Amino acid sequence: MSNRRGTNTRRRTRSEFRATGSRSREPMMIPVVWLSTIVAVFLLGPAWISTVTFFTCFRHAAAHSGFWLREEVWFFALGVVLWLIAFFGLPRPLVVYVFGHELTHALWVLCMGGRVSDFHVSKEGGHIISDKHNFWIALTPYFFPLYSILVIAIWWGASFFTNMEPHHRWLYALIGITWAFHVSFTLWMIPKGQTDLTHYGTFFSLVVIYIMNLAILTLLLIISSPHVSWRGFGIEWVRNAHAFAQWALFAAHRARSLLRSIIHPS
Repeated sequence: MSNRRGTNTRRRTRSEFRATGSRSREPMMIPVVWLSTIVAVFLLGPAWISTVTFFTCFRHAAAHSGFWLREEVWFFALGVVLWLIAFFGLPRPLVVYVFGHELTHALWVLCMGGRVSDFHVSKEGGHIISDKHNFWIALTPYFFPLYSILVIAIWWGASFFTNMEPHHRWLYALIGITWAFHVSFTLWMIPKGQTDLTHYGTFFSLVVIYIMNLAILTLLLIISSPHVSWRGFGIEWVRNAHAFAQWALFAAHRARSLLRSIIHPS
């Protein structure tokens, strides 16, 4: 089986299936999109809880004036602003994005034991052909900031040969640029009918992309703020999950009462 994945809208998935034995009756198959939609509905709860928790922790961190005075925050924000100016004011480096998009596909295929037989990138789009495919491989380019990871890896490698600490502020600026590059192109490409999203259901794909990008933002917040810790975030998440569960039970009770009143009017 070969799977062709890429950023253009003319990608194809080609597969071969051979079986032996009786062909008189085939088992009933549930469409993947149906299953993924059900999973996405159940993921909405954790997505809401994580969103509320993130903004609660961010508000807590921002309440301390020292947070906004930290070099990490200022240089990260500077990087974001510089990239947004370039994205909206200069020709967009589409080939650079497509290359990173397809490379992310390919890297995760290899990480999952697959093999990449073709890798193509151009201004019109790109694709890879591999023998392995799943929703994670399809969606990683939309939440895995490859160029930010490369910047961190190069910085970490360079630290073995020279003292990078005096220049640490530029690391955060580069992370800001590359992370904004990732987010801006992701938001720009999603409405263009990417088959990466439709293969497992657009609704499911968008929910997963949102949750994973929120997780990255949470990681950045915890790293950059001394007022937010993993333990504190976890405690706040559990508190919000409890509140959400109470609301869900109340809503279910009201819905059941309403349904009963409709079926058995007094």
